[in-house]
Amino acid sequence: MKPKPARAAAVYRTYREVSKPGSPSLMTRVRATPRMIGDVMRGRYDGLGKGKLGLMAMGVVYMISPIDLVPDFLVLIGVADDFGVFLWLMASLLGESGRYVDWEQRKVVTGHVEARPQEG
Repeated sequence: MKPKPARAAAVYRTYREVSKPGSPSLMTRVRATPRMIGDVMRGRYDGLGKGKLGLMAMGVVYMISPIDLVPDFLVLIGVADDFGVFLWLMASLLGESGRYVDWEQRKVVTGHVEARPQEG
């Protein structure tokens, strides 16, 4: 886990990336996340390794798990570690999903579009 200043800097970089003109919007990134995970698992998208995806999954499990490295009854410290994991997870997901959306758009522009099963 990164030290607090590094986590704050990563969050700020992600905010700047999400709010930069011409970059995918926040909702576009959020909607792309399930597709990105599916494409990583199927081996279609290699911009995100399965190892990092596994770390993200472990971050989700850590946040929802009743077992904690730092107990939540130590109010400030116990909540801060969960919040740090949350910040890292959101920064990572938003950054990676933005790169994924760019990758999808490049595929469409270059004509290398794979047939995607219809949803619904």
